[in-house]
Amino acid sequence: MSAPARLSSALEGRRLVLALDRRADELAAALRRHGAAIQHAPAMSMIPHVDDPLLLERTAELVARPPQLLVATTGVGMRGWFEAAEAAGIAPALRAALAGTRVLARGPKARGAAQGAGLDVDWVAADGTSAEIIDHLAGHDLRGLRAAVQHHGSGADGLDEALERAGAEVTALTVYRWGPPRDPAAVHRSVLDAAAGEVDAVLFTAAPGTENWLVAAERAGALPGIAGHARAGRLLMAAVGPLTAGPLEARGIPALLPARSRMGALVRAVVQHFDPAPADAHQPAAPQSRRPAPHQEDAP
Repeated sequence: MSAPARLSSALEGRRLVLALDRRADELAAALRRHGAAIQHAPAMSMIPHVDDPLLLERTAELVARPPQLLVATTGVGMRGWFEAAEAAGIAPALRAALAGTRVLARGPKARGAAQGAGLDVDWVAADGTSAEIIDHLAGHDLRGLRAAVQHHGSGADGLDEALERAGAEVTALTVYRWGPPRDPAAVHRSVLDAAAGEVDAVLFTAAPGTENWLVAAERAGALPGIAGHARAGRLLMAAVGPLTAGPLEARGIPALLPARSRMGALVRAVVQHFDPAPADAHQPAAPQSRRPAPHQEDAP
C-alpha cells in the first residue's frame, strides 16, 4: 500500500510532539503529509468501560424506567454507550425508551453522536462546558425528575451534584475514563526535549492530557524552559480548542487555537503557523479564548 500523497513541505524539518492518545495516528498521518517528523507522547490513556456490568445494569434500568432528561457530554461516550447496548442486544429497546426523553448535549460532537444513535437533541451547550449545562438548568424545578448523565473521561464535572441538588434522581453512566499514560518514559522524554529546544511544537486535543503533560514537565523541572521557549515564539503549543488550552493558559503559556475545535482545523492552523499562506489557502487560527472551566474536553 503506497504512502499518502504529500500535500506540502510546510512542516519539513519540524519535529512535533503529539501529547494525545485517541486518534493520534490519524493526526500524525495528516501532519506527515506536510513533512512533519512526529514524536508520540500520549500523556493519558482512555480506559473503556463498555463491558462494565454496572454500565449494562444501569442501561437496563433506564430501559425499564426511561429518564425524562439525558445529558450527553461527549461524542465518544455516547457512541460507546450505544455500542455497549448493541453488544448486549438492548440497543433497540434503549432507543425506544429514550424516544420521549429531553436530550441536552455538551457541544456539537455529543449532539452528533446522540443524533447518530437516533435521538432528538433538544439543546446544545454553545461553549461546550458542563457549567453551561448547569446554568441552563438553573431555576428549573427538577424535583422527582429522572435524569441520566453520560460522564466524560474526567467524571461528571458537577453535573450529577447540580441535578441532585435541584431534586432530580440521577443515573450516572461511565462509558470510559482517562487513565495514566501507557508509556510514561515517552512523556518524560518529550518534556525534556521540549525544554531543550529540540521540539518545534506540542499538540493537545483534551484538557486532561494537557494537564498531565504539563504536570510531567513540572515534575521533571522542565516547565520553565518550555514556558520560556513558548513565550519567545520558539516552541508552538497548539490546542484543539479553548477548553483543551485551559491548563496552558492557567500557567501563562500562550497557545495556538484553530478557528474551529476540530482535528482538521488544528492541522491547518499548525501548517499555517509554520508556513503562512494567502488568506484563502488556510483557515486562520482564532485568537486565544477566555480560560475555561477545568477538566473539560474539546475533541472526543
